[in-house]
Parts: sequence; C-alpha cells; structure tokens
Amino acid sequence: MPLDPDFVADCLYESDGLMIDEVLKVDLEQSLVQVRMPTHENLPITATQRVRPGIHPRHVSGGLMVHMTGVAAFAHFYYVLGLRHGQGWTGYGVRIQDARFHKLADIGPPLVLECKAVHVRRMPPKMLVRYEFNFTQEGVLVYQGQQTAFWMQVEVPTEVRESA
Repeated sequence: MPLDPDFVADCLYESDGLMIDEVLKVDLEQSLVQVRMPTHENLPITATQRVRPGIHPRHVSGGLMVHMTGVAAFAHFYYVLGLRHGQGWTGYGVRIQDARFHKLADIGPPLVLECKAVHVRRMPPKMLVRYEFNFTQEGVLVYQGQQTAFWMQVEVPTEVRESA
C-alpha cells in the first residue's frame, strides 16, 4: 500500500530522510512490518561514493542502511504499536546489538526492509523494544541486525499542539 499521508505527517523524518515509498506488510500478530526503499544513485552518502569500476562499485551505503533501521522501526512504532509522534511519543535507538552486511546492496532494485519486535517491555509512559531487521534485495539478504529502541511519551507543549 502507498504511504498513508497521516503516517508521513507524523514521521520523525521529512521525506528526504524517510526514503521509503510503500508499506508492504503489517502483521500485528507477528509484530512485524515490511516497507520498501527505492535505490538510486542520489541517495544520501551513496551519492558521494568514489566509484572505481572493478574495485568499488556504487552501492547503498551501510551507514544509510543503519539509518533505515530507524525508519523501519518508526513504521513499526506507527503501524504495529499504534503510537503517534503527534501525541507526544518519540523514540531513539539506544543500542545496536548486531549489524551484519551480507552483500552489497545494488543500485536499482528496491530494498525490502523488515522490522520485527522480538521483545517489548512496557513501562508506561515508556517502552523498550528490541528489534530484528532483515533487509533483502530481490529476495537476497543484504543486511541483518538487532537493535533496541526506547520509546517515551512526553507532554506536548501548548504552542506545538496549537500549531498542529
């Protein structure tokens, strides 16, 4: 399904930082979300690579893929956990337990970013969530990781509520 305008408006990143164009799957029972990321030569960091044919091909930067774990986790936050930034919820990655790059992600075919919560600890108004990530391209695993995020609800200042 195309991105919901409400999701885009609520997101922690503007569209240049969001870099996904479709929600492929939301599975509440499995606590899982899949989103699609187009790949092209003008992606942040990727666009500045020094390409040397036969030595260093242009590819989706590993640093950008780590950023995309945050985007996928936000999609999980929104679609699976039902939390809203506009209601004062915010979050931060607090620990990368594991990050493995299995293969370079090529330019052209989109990446499928899968994010699954494997442990959720609720401490209202806070939540600690451990995620597993599997990023594939044309069915081949390119990135796999585990990270923990800390979500919390804070009071929305009056001036922010009034401008929304």
